[in-house]
Amino acid sequence: MLDRAHLARTTFGSAELAREVLGLFDAQSERLLEAMRDGDPAAVRRLAHTLKGAALGIGAIEVARAAEAVERAGAEQKAALRQLARAVESVRTVIAAILASPAE
Repeated sequence: MLDRAHLARTTFGSAELAREVLGLFDAQSERLLEAMRDGDPAAVRRLAHTLKGAALGIGAIEVARAAEAVERAGAEQKAALRQLARAVESVRTVIAAILASPAE
């Protein structure tokens, strides 16, 4: 899911900054996944690396692990990419709920 304590540390306890960072991750993850679906294997690995770093930054550990699996995947890259898409969708659902709630 989302390590909210990690997110709070990286955003210096600012709920407003956390919301902004989550919104950026939400949009970025959607764009990166779309690009990965159409990319060659080397490009997919590079995009997965980018997504892994972004996920670690907000505390989306499951996404980071799934992105790393895509980076390391060989012939099974498509299956790893499907798992990554599921992990991203899960965290995006959490993010949507956070962004829809009143600011703290």
